[in-house]
Amino acid sequence: MKRSLATVLALGAASALVLSGCSAGDSGGDSNTIKVAYQKFGTFTQLDAHMKEVKAAFEAENEGMTVELVPIEAQQNDYFTKLALMNKSAATAPDVMYEDTFMVESDADAGYLAPLDEYTAEWTDWDAFYDNAKGAGLGGDGKTYGIPMGTDTRALWYNKDLFGQAGLPVPWEPKTWEDVLDAAATVKAKLPDVIPLNVYSGKAQGEAAAMQGFEMLLYGTGDTLYDTEDKKWVTGSQGFEDSLTFIKDLYQGELGPTPEQALDKNVGTLVAAEWLPQATLAIDLDGSWLSGTWLETGTAPWPEWNDVMGQAPMPTQDGDEPGATSMSGGWTLAMGAKSKNKDAAWDFIALALDKDNSQAYDIAASQIAVRSDVSEDPDYQAANPSFGFFSEIVEVTNFRPATSDYGQISSEITVAMEAVMTGQQSPTDAAKAYDEALVRIVGEENTMGAK
Repeated sequence: MKRSLATVLALGAASALVLSGCSAGDSGGDSNTIKVAYQKFGTFTQLDAHMKEVKAAFEAENEGMTVELVPIEAQQNDYFTKLALMNKSAATAPDVMYEDTFMVESDADAGYLAPLDEYTAEWTDWDAFYDNAKGAGLGGDGKTYGIPMGTDTRALWYNKDLFGQAGLPVPWEPKTWEDVLDAAATVKAKLPDVIPLNVYSGKAQGEAAAMQGFEMLLYGTGDTLYDTEDKKWVTGSQGFEDSLTFIKDLYQGELGPTPEQALDKNVGTLVAAEWLPQATLAIDLDGSWLSGTWLETGTAPWPEWNDVMGQAPMPTQDGDEPGATSMSGGWTLAMGAKSKNKDAAWDFIALALDKDNSQAYDIAASQIAVRSDVSEDPDYQAANPSFGFFSEIVEVTNFRPATSDYGQISSEITVAMEAVMTGQQSPTDAAKAYDEALVRIVGEENTMGAK
């Protein structure tokens, strides 16, 4: 059943205010400078441009106030580490921070984030955000700690020109994992100088490997990491082992990048800025935001990208219902618990994520909008020809477990992936090692066997 863009976004997003003068929380009121920390890495510079624009607008509206931007140039896991170190001390803690939705609960538990409910209660724009998008910013106590900037989905990007040269069909509509690997094998045989398939894997890629690689596979098996009904982590999952077998077949079968290439922290930048535009990679399991790099405003403009690149949903393992799968996440802007001027920090967040600024950012960064007034805006809908495809697959998407221990468990997933991709362990042994690590992290009483 087809759903409207607004309905799809509302179902899947569980990933403007001038100075309000509200007085929620401990504002302090003695600081005329607010510090804004965010990630700036590789080809992803749209956020940096957005923050600079909001800084200029905020300072123009608020005489005497200064916004100190702190771009953290680090890959995702390193960004989380550096942000946590900043939050340890009131002297370095940011007033506003760019916060991954899967880190909200753990960072709130750690005391790094301030609740925003008293602010959102007075913010008329809050009604424009989809309810499930609001849920992505909730802590374990049910309070709001992050305001969503946008969400995303993931699918297979493929080079139509290379497919034509290899004799593969366009449009490509793989129905099973075997179809995906068979297409990669055909590329290898017909175009030996081309990397057939990229799936992010290994410890260096952090959450890009765990979520964007492994969980895109796992949730296509019908298994799950975490049973939300019993609130327990799953061990002994055949789907977990099968997902590792896919990684083994890809990397040990020489259908992907070399392990050395795959374990390079900069591989995401290489994929977006070089391998795909230069036609040295045929298939890439990647995110909806990828084309933002290739827009005229991106870091690696590629005017022909929409003619060259096709998209296909990632199929389930054996074609079982719903036939395809995806993962969704997203990022928020959050307020630091140690902020000396929480009112000003909130006003920066509200300005950065008002309708006009949200729309400008979502278009520049190729984000799926989480505000109804943005997703329904004709300018947003016309801005990127891939928005329609990636919005539609939200209805088959999955989300990471919203628990404070997920970060540790995600790290263990990447350990298992790396052991298999480099041939150090078999999928069976790596899955067993993961189960043992899982029990150490959460306790045996918080685990259960796969159903």
